[in-house]
Formats: sequence, C-alpha cells, structure tokens
Amino acid sequence: VERYRVLCLVALGRSADDTIAIAIVYDTSGSMKDRVKGGAKKEPKYVIGNRALESIVGRLEKFKAAGGPPLHVGLWTFSRTGGQVAVPLAPFDPAAFRNWIAGFDKPTGGTPLGNAVGQAAAALLQTKAASRHVLVITDGMNTIGPKPEQTLLVHTDAALKKGEPLYFHFVAFDIDAKVFAGVKKQGATLLGAADEAQLNGQLAMILEEKILLEKQ
Repeated sequence: VERYRVLCLVALGRSADDTIAIAIVYDTSGSMKDRVKGGAKKEPKYVIGNRALESIVGRLEKFKAAGGPPLHVGLWTFSRTGGQVAVPLAPFDPAAFRNWIAGFDKPTGGTPLGNAVGQAAAALLQTKAASRHVLVITDGMNTIGPKPEQTLLVHTDAALKKGEPLYFHFVAFDIDAKVFAGVKKQGATLLGAADEAQLNGQLAMILEEKILLEKQ
C-alpha cells in the first residue's frame, strides 16, 4: 500500500504527457464457458464478459469524444503458460476491440493470471503516459505460474524505480473476491461481481473513479 502512496505522489508531479494507458487482461480460460451462478440469466460467463468489454469500449469512446486526454489501450488474454496480445497497446482503436470481441467464442485452457498480468504491466512500463493501469477481469484463481500478487510486487517496484505511476484493478467475476486478497494487500483495487449488472457496475466505477477520473 505504501508503494501506491508514493506512486500517487509521482503522478501528481507529472506534467509532460497526459496520455492514459490501459492494459485490459481478460480471462479466456476454459471456466469462462461455464454458466454464471448469479443473476436471472444463466448465460456462459464469456458471453457476459464479451458484453462487458463492449461496454468498456463504448465508455472509452465517449470519453475520447468528450475531449478527454489521449488513450492508449491494449487487450491481453491467456495462452498456455502466459498472456498473449489480442489487441496491441496503441492509440485507442474501438474497431480493433470490437473485431476481437465478435470473434471470441471458445474459452479454453488454464489460468496463467500472474504471467498475463505481468506481461501487460511490462508493456505499460514501456509506454510514455501520465498514468498506467492494468484492468483485470477474471473468474478464477491462478493455476499456472506465479500468483498475481507476486507479479504486482515486481512491477510496482519497477515502476517506483522508474518514477512512473502504475496501478492495478481486479474484478472477480462469479468468484469470491477473497481469493484475490493478496493483490489487495499489494494496493490493487479489488471488487467482486456476481452477475452481469454487478460486473458492468464495478467496471464503470473503476473506469470513472480510478482510471479516467471523470468524477474529479
């Protein structure tokens, strides 16, 4: 938590590039085929997750259209023992995200959450920006490689050494958020969502109050 206080002070002191960089890590493991336990509609979690990603894209579009700071946004998914780039981290391209969302319908494999989060964070630290955020949507605990809290420790320390702000935000979808207590101890935002309404609400809150700061 103390590391995050220092990062906040670093962010307040920056005045050069006002770009907001966001790396979204989206769980594409096999469990996302399961039907969600909460809510009235028992749809597969990836179907609900895809709609949530579409909602994020729409919100970012509105922010950009309203004259907000430049956005660099990328998307990471899972691939065997780590993450893979689904949409490269670059100036925000809504069409690229929508094309990926439209084509994703086959969740598979395990949950290398720590490695995927680490790859997204490393890419952010190579990006010129005023603030950097890893936004994670996941329905399961890490099953392959280091735990996400270990990854957070490494990359928040690297961010401090570079004097670059880096923040992590986790939404635990259809799973008890206590599973990710370790990332909260490292200073990450941690919220739970039992159904589609809660998922969209939590993502909107993170975007508005933590990342885009629309309410400040």
